This record gives sequence, structure tokens and C-alpha cells, in this order.
Amino acid sequence: MIAIEISSPGGPEVLRPIERPIPEPSVGEILIRVRAAGVARADVMQRQGKYPPPPGASDIPGLDVAGTVESIGEGVSEYKAGEPVCAILTGGGYAEYCLAPAEQVLPIPENWTFTEAATLPENLFTVYDNLVTRAGLKSGETVLVHGGTSGIGSMAIMVSRQVGAVPFATAGSDAKAQACLTFGATHAINYRRSDFVAELKRLTADRGVDVVLDMIGGPYLDRNLEALAQDGRISIVATQGGRQGQLDIGKLMGKRARVMGSTMRVRSKEEKGRVARRLAEAVWPALPEKQWIKPVIDATFPLSHARSAHERLESGEHIGKIVLTV
Repeated sequence: MIAIEISSPGGPEVLRPIERPIPEPSVGEILIRVRAAGVARADVMQRQGKYPPPPGASDIPGLDVAGTVESIGEGVSEYKAGEPVCAILTGGGYAEYCLAPAEQVLPIPENWTFTEAATLPENLFTVYDNLVTRAGLKSGETVLVHGGTSGIGSMAIMVSRQVGAVPFATAGSDAKAQACLTFGATHAINYRRSDFVAELKRLTADRGVDVVLDMIGGPYLDRNLEALAQDGRISIVATQGGRQGQLDIGKLMGKRARVMGSTMRVRSKEEKGRVARRLAEAVWPALPEKQWIKPVIDATFPLSHARSAHERLESGEHIGKIVLTV
């Protein structure tokens, strides 16, 4: 099979197509014939040498795929050969075939193509677990989503609307702020032109928001707390701006606020399986209608052009998910 290898840590040019053996599914695994693979910020960090795969994971990048079941390992009864599926991975998605534990596999929803379905696993697992399960976002609450036009950000806006919450978003240009509105954001703030804390206070009559979903990390920590309402929650899912930050603990205590963070990639298949079951019950039945959660695809590239996909992602100009087609 053809797979994309990271020849050495570096820029997009280190991604190169190579020939690899087709893997064989072990007990509890599914071999997927990949038709589309999502491109994520984590893939870029792995390519740069800043985010090595967990022990035992494939060295090939790629955390989510859509395709068909090619074969199954012993003990797998939920799926059979030929069924359309999507899956979240610990690695291996940039290839013509990949392995996934059965617990991390979900059927492709009706009315979703392979390319569209490749936008779901990594984004939905991350957003639903951190926004709804962990931060407890519920109907009627307000939420601030940073980076509203990224794959995670756009999904967070849509999930917020599906659960009945009121989403606000930040973005880096007027065009991106407008895109956030099309995803379902009630208001979108161009952070290059306006202070998002001041704008949120104005929009919420000085109350603040109930939940913040943050991908920036350290530099935004204290400002997110400033934007938070009483009993609010900050959920951190990435540290694009840095891992260190300052926090006014007195303000945290005064607001009875909570700060939490998590990553998805290093979790066990059992933990990811629990997230998958929650999604199957709470989200999957509504996906065929594409009412709130819709595919948001910025661009597609052939698998062999993974370098171009990474260049597009790193340009910061993308709106939504970038997908590799196989």
C-alpha cells in the first residue's frame, strides 16, 4: 500500500509517499480501506517532531479516516466487510489501509460521503467529550469557541447549537468571523480588531459566558477567566499559543470557576470507546439531516499531495477541515 511517511522532523517537504505492507488486523481490530483522511494540527506537530505518537501507535500521521471495512480481526462482530465506516486513530490515517480498534469505529451516517465523513471522528470525539461531557455544556448556556473556523472550532459551534446552547466565536479576520456565523455562531469577534473579553461583556450585559473552549493555551488563560460567568468552566484542548500562563487564583475562586484540559490521542481504546458510544446515542441519529452538524471542508488533496495539505493548514487561511482523498 501507499502511505505517507515523515522522513525526518521538519517542514511539509519531509512528507513523502512510500510503499508499506498492508497491516493485518489483530484481535478486536478492523482493517479499513481508506477513502479519505482528515488533516489535523496534531499531524503538523508530529511532522515537526513536537508530538510523537504514543507507544505502539503507527508512525504514519493521520488521526481520522473514512472508508470501508476490508477485513476484521477475531472477536469483531459489529461490522462486516464492505461496510462504510469512519474511525478515530492514534495514527496511521495517511495510507491506503489502516487499522482501528473496533471500539473506535462508527458507521458513516446516511447522506454523508467518505470525504465528508472524514471530518467527523477527531473533531466530534474531541468537541463532544470536552464541551458536553467534561464541561457540561447544556441547553440555554453560553459558550465561547476560540478559533471558530478551524476544524475543531467549526464543529464546536455546530455541536453547541445542537445541544441548544448559544455559541460565540473568535476568528482572525472579518471573512472568518462571517464564516462562524454561517456555522451557527450567534456572534463572531475578529480578535485582531476587537478585544474579545470586552466584546463578550458587552454582548452578555457584563455576565460573561458559561463555558470557554480554548485551543490557544497559556496566553489566553487569564483572559478566558475574565470572560467567564459565575460557575463557568474553561476547557483547554490545545496549546497553540504556549503551555505556560498566568492565572488569578483569587478571581478563579471568586467566580467558583473550573479549568480543565485533556487530550484524546493518548487515551485507551476503552476510553475512546465510551466516547464513541455517547456519540452513537446523542449525535449520530441527527447527522443524516445535516441540520446543525454539517460537513465543513476547506479543501481536498490527493493522498500523494499531503505536503500541499500541510502547507494549506499552516497558512492559517483555511476555513474548516482539510481532507486527503485516497
